[in-house]
Amino acid sequence: MATALRPNTRYQPPDWFTNNYTISTNAERQRDASHQVRQESRFLRNETDNQTKWDQHSNNVRLADRVDNIRQWKEILEKTLADIDKEIADLSDAKELTEQALEAKNLPMDVAIECLTLREGRQGIDVEVEVIEGIKKALQQKVGDSFEQLCLLQEARQQLQADLQDKNIALGIDVDQYNLSDRSPGISFKPDSLRVPKGSTTPQQWEDFSRYNKERAEAEMKASTCLREAIHHTLQQCDNDLEAQRIATEYAYRKRIHEFERAKGELEWQKKNTEEEIAELENDIRGIEEKIRAKIAPMKLAQTRLENRTYRPNVELCRDAPQYGLTDEVKQLEATKRALEEKLKQAKHALDGLEQNLHRINDDLAQKINSLNLDNKCMDVRKKLQIRPQTALERNLTLTGIQRERSHILA
Repeated sequence: MATALRPNTRYQPPDWFTNNYTISTNAERQRDASHQVRQESRFLRNETDNQTKWDQHSNNVRLADRVDNIRQWKEILEKTLADIDKEIADLSDAKELTEQALEAKNLPMDVAIECLTLREGRQGIDVEVEVIEGIKKALQQKVGDSFEQLCLLQEARQQLQADLQDKNIALGIDVDQYNLSDRSPGISFKPDSLRVPKGSTTPQQWEDFSRYNKERAEAEMKASTCLREAIHHTLQQCDNDLEAQRIATEYAYRKRIHEFERAKGELEWQKKNTEEEIAELENDIRGIEEKIRAKIAPMKLAQTRLENRTYRPNVELCRDAPQYGLTDEVKQLEATKRALEEKLKQAKHALDGLEQNLHRINDDLAQKINSLNLDNKCMDVRKKLQIRPQTALERNLTLTGIQRERSHILA
């Protein structure tokens, strides 16, 4: 029969009571701790639920405010973009007007150069050429300024458009996030959702960027407006200067033509009188020459008489009254001949002077007539400046050198 084993440890009654007390105390303490955990857990559940709801509400409000802010800047940028598009169109029109005005100055320049060539570089046309060259230089400068300003406007427009496109994308993203909820089907856990994306900006930087684009566009539009005003002023001033110079030049032409006509009339009158004087002087010269030739026979006669009377014999060779008379006659004839020859010399000298003066009169008259013809031809050339403005088709035909011939229909 087997022997039963009994425990070796023996406890006293106080130990038994102590053990019971310990177990009871521990149970109560554990229950208190569990109760505290349950209370804290309930508070934490309520607190976290409220915090989550408030956080979602706050972020929804923030997203709504952000959407409103983006929409506000989007409207501002859209208005600025529309304004800059209008300014680009206006400046392009002003640039085209300037180019047309610059092109229209080719005709006055060609006319002035043709007149300058005809008149062989006289001062009046030089002034007009300088005025036209100055006008073309000013217009070319405005065309260049317009091109540069258009480039700046296009650059500001591209920046606005890029900013506006980014805001449209951001607006769509933020609207989608605003419409999401914890029951939306597309939500999920994301890896490293707390990361800060590269290139992130602060709200102040974001607003400063859009404000800079807006202010830059407005500054370029303001500069473009000032440039357009300067272009219109330059166009008007150039037209006024060109018209004033045209009037002054044509007045100078008319005045010079009048002077040429008066000088031509004066020279023709002088030529007529000089030719008449030459004819009369030539007649007088022929008369003097005839008188000189007419003194030859009397001189021969007087000298022959004196010579023959020297052959009188002896006392008959008397210096009588005939001797003195013949001597005086010879001396008188010689003096008369010398006087006539001197007068003939003076007359021929005067004739040479008249002929030289007539030659100068003829040369100057020919030059005056030539200059008068050239100035009249210049006035005919300048009539091109008074023709009606060309149409776009006529301007293109002129530029390309194509002239449409009119067809003549024979009945």
